[in-house]
Amino acid sequence: MELGTLGIWASLDGMTAAASLDFARRAERWGYGALWMPESRGRNVLVHSAYLLAGTTTLTIAPGIANIYARDAMAMANAQRGLAEQSGGRFLLGVGVSHVPLVAGVRGHVYGKPVATMRAYLDAMRAAPYMAPAPSAPPRTVVAALGPRMLALSAELADGAHPYNTTPEHTALARKILGPDKLLCPEQMVLLETNPARARRAARLALAPYLQLENYVNNFRRSGFGDDDLSGGGSDRLIDAIIVWGDETAIRARIREHLDAGADHVCIQSIHPDGSRQNLDERVLALLAPAA
Repeated sequence: MELGTLGIWASLDGMTAAASLDFARRAERWGYGALWMPESRGRNVLVHSAYLLAGTTTLTIAPGIANIYARDAMAMANAQRGLAEQSGGRFLLGVGVSHVPLVAGVRGHVYGKPVATMRAYLDAMRAAPYMAPAPSAPPRTVVAALGPRMLALSAELADGAHPYNTTPEHTALARKILGPDKLLCPEQMVLLETNPARARRAARLALAPYLQLENYVNNFRRSGFGDDDLSGGGSDRLIDAIIVWGDETAIRARIREHLDAGADHVCIQSIHPDGSRQNLDERVLALLAPAA
């Protein structure tokens, strides 16, 4: 698996399956190492991963993340093994505990204590029997980790972490907790807009759903943001810290900050100038393309 230093994080549920495969092939031609995609209320992310892997040749496909409440640990582990074997090792599994409204509200499950639940799940994945041909190399798993305890668990029982909605300072902390040998793949929202008012207006629209989710709000607080930052759609300080906006130079500088802080691979999520996260701005993806 050759991740490289730059990947794309994109919600593909707004596209048809055929359009999503066309996009994955463009990402591959652009030279990105991986395409990351979430799992929420749309496609089963493992099924969609199989489809994209079958239609590409070099691109790593990575759920960011597969919800552990969507399937039991054996189903997750054996899907991972099968996809890794079928793709020649181009599948990187990201797993996470999701959020109370999506687990208890939408799925109707009891939302357990995050770290304890993830520990039990990863242990069960390791113990799951598999009676099909194994992939040529052990498949890798990263955990959606924000707080110190989940990051420590990622170092102990997984191959690394996939933080989301974080800053380069968080990346430095994550590297310290993970140690030098684990994968660290933070997501970074990017917005190709140099006008401050327009950029922050779009960024607030993109960030708004996350300000309603306890896990992210708690991590923003751990990162030094207070009530004033978290109200009114987010302060300029919060917006500028979480979503990098500006020209190509500004965006590349933020990516470099993550890499200098210890990231192995940065997953960029392009925000459209209208604030949409599903209506991708492919201008910035082409501009930052490793193969450009």
